[in-house]
Amino acid sequence: MPTGPLTIASRPTSHRELLCRLDGFLQDSEQILTSWAVYSDEHTDLDGWPYDDHAYALRQSQRDADTAQAFETVRSGARHLLATAHTQLAHLPTRLVQNRWGFQLGVLATALDRLDALHEQWERTRDSLPADARPGTPVFDDALAEHHAECWTYLDDWASHGDALGEINSAARHAPSLLAPPPTAVRAPGRTASAGK
Repeated sequence: MPTGPLTIASRPTSHRELLCRLDGFLQDSEQILTSWAVYSDEHTDLDGWPYDDHAYALRQSQRDADTAQAFETVRSGARHLLATAHTQLAHLPTRLVQNRWGFQLGVLATALDRLDALHEQWERTRDSLPADARPGTPVFDDALAEHHAECWTYLDDWASHGDALGEINSAARHAPSLLAPPPTAVRAPGRTASAGK
């Protein structure tokens, strides 16, 4: 994370690349959530209680893991995306600013802080597991599932509000430049009337 923004800032195309990754995450997370909603509707009663608690919990855990995996493409550049959006928002003319953008950037920043803290917590948990706890073993998989469940709300915040970053970028790209002079009206060349007419 410390070197990410410096590396990114030195490459002009990387912001576009990160926005493309973010778009990919937003699409993936929408598909994951849609699939989950279909499953949940089909496997719960009218009051929302699962028919099979164990199967439902496993499917929910899969949703959490899939969303976490989708976010990994964005994680390393998320701080850069937020910092760039804050800078762009500060320089946009007021008439181009959506009132919700400031709020959404705050939600995304808070969610990313929590995700970073949970990631550090997961690394400590993983390091404290028995030596024979590897992916595929119940001890490892249960701990990882718990980590994903704790992250899901904050990943969902990124899925719900991440589009604001692209919207702000689009508004900034189409905003008039502060360095460019305002356009001036120029009279189109015309014909002068001939004498005697």
